[in-house]
Amino acid sequence: MPPSSTRSPRSRRAPPLRRPRSRVSSRCQPALTASDPSGAGSVIERAPDSARLRSHERNSMTTATPARHATGRAPVRAYRSLQKWIWAVPALILVGGVIHAAILANVSYSTLDWNGVSTDAESVGFGNYIDLATDATFLTALRNTLTFAVGTVFIQMVLGFGLALLVRTRVVGRGLLRTPVFVPVVLSPAVVAVSFRLLLTPDGAFNQTLESLGFGWLTQAWLANPSIALLTLIAINVWQYTGYSFVIYDAALGQVDPSMIEAARLDGAGTWRLTKSILLPTVSGSHLVLIVLGFVSSLKMFELVFLTTGGGPGNSTQVLTGYIYEQAIARFHAGYASAISIVVVLVAAVFAALQVRLARNA
Repeated sequence: MPPSSTRSPRSRRAPPLRRPRSRVSSRCQPALTASDPSGAGSVIERAPDSARLRSHERNSMTTATPARHATGRAPVRAYRSLQKWIWAVPALILVGGVIHAAILANVSYSTLDWNGVSTDAESVGFGNYIDLATDATFLTALRNTLTFAVGTVFIQMVLGFGLALLVRTRVVGRGLLRTPVFVPVVLSPAVVAVSFRLLLTPDGAFNQTLESLGFGWLTQAWLANPSIALLTLIAINVWQYTGYSFVIYDAALGQVDPSMIEAARLDGAGTWRLTKSILLPTVSGSHLVLIVLGFVSSLKMFELVFLTTGGGPGNSTQVLTGYIYEQAIARFHAGYASAISIVVVLVAAVFAALQVRLARNA
């Protein structure tokens, strides 16, 4: 009989033993080996699971995805880094190709004796600059320009700061000051010059107003009197551009910590002490900005003088820009006018360098 016939009935009824399922992931289990009863020693390996294969493929795809995303983001990063240069190119062309090119051309022209029209120009080296040192009109124009710059910048800063303080105090209707104070800033200098020229004539509206108020002894030719003509131009410029200083100071005072002001008031600080010790030092950056911008704009002033006094009477209101126009256009001394313009650029560069140095120290 075969060996199976000798087994007992109990052994036949016993259920087959099942191997307990391991909780370890099938991906981490080693291959299983067994020997058949006959002793042949054949190896039985676990068949690969389909879910295990899918998980492996999914992990492989996930690992490769960031590389593809990084490759896709590279052109975007390159475009963003290039975008700032794209926006800056027009400004660079304007500054480098127009302004700087004009300055370099003026440096070349300032060494010539040239009328600005003919093709014949004689090189004089630094002769034009040497002549400037002995030119009385140039020295007068330089003095008038610096006087105009100092007067307008100082008065505009004082009035602008005072108006900003007034707006920040508890005064009824203080908010209504902002618009009328700033409106003159946006007006054209040519419009302002022509308007004041008509207003300040001997029989103009300003003198008539003084007479009607009983101040007839003050009436005079405001733009034709050599002793006060430059002061009159300073007053006109202050009227137009004080609003700019006011806006700068108003914004700066708005950044002051209110708790600091309240603490100073609790300590007994008055208005003058509060302004001197807290407000003025806090807005020091605004002082530097207004000083430099005011001086540079004063060096460029032309329309106001040209359309009101024309530099007169007797060169009492002549400024550097007006003298450049006179030499280049009226007298056809283009080389000499170029030398004056280089002096203006150098003076403006000195003020700009001073502002940068003071800003760094601050």
